[in-house]
Amino acid sequence: MKTLKILLIIGIVSFGLYSFDLYVQEEWDIPEKYIKMKNPTYANKENLAIGKALYSKHCKSCHGKTGIGDGPKADEFDIDIGDFSSKEFHEQTEGEIFYKSYIGRDDMPNYEKKIPDPEDMWFIVNHIKTLEEYLKTIDK
Repeated sequence: MKTLKILLIIGIVSFGLYSFDLYVQEEWDIPEKYIKMKNPTYANKENLAIGKALYSKHCKSCHGKTGIGDGPKADEFDIDIGDFSSKEFHEQTEGEIFYKSYIGRDDMPNYEKKIPDPEDMWFIVNHIKTLEEYLKTIDK
């Protein structure tokens, strides 16, 4: 009887840890060349407008208008799809953001075919980097 209780406890704990693991996102394995990659575009008015339009077309449905992960499709995922206004997000290099956004993995799709010109993804990166400041203006 004691052995059965121990096995039951081990089973419950194992199931709990397995379930918890589904909600903890694994670390991205980003190649060094992307970590060091520099954004070849400028965040000027024209490029930001292009980035915003591309973001609305390709990203907003999951990440939401303000990038906090509240788009209409966000609830379809079992993982945290990210908050572009967070400190952790802005601690990344632009190359890391580019890699995650363009190359993707798992639920984050690869955009190399949908957005064949990498410069367009850089415009999206520029736009995403403005969302933190935008959120500060509407929180007041």
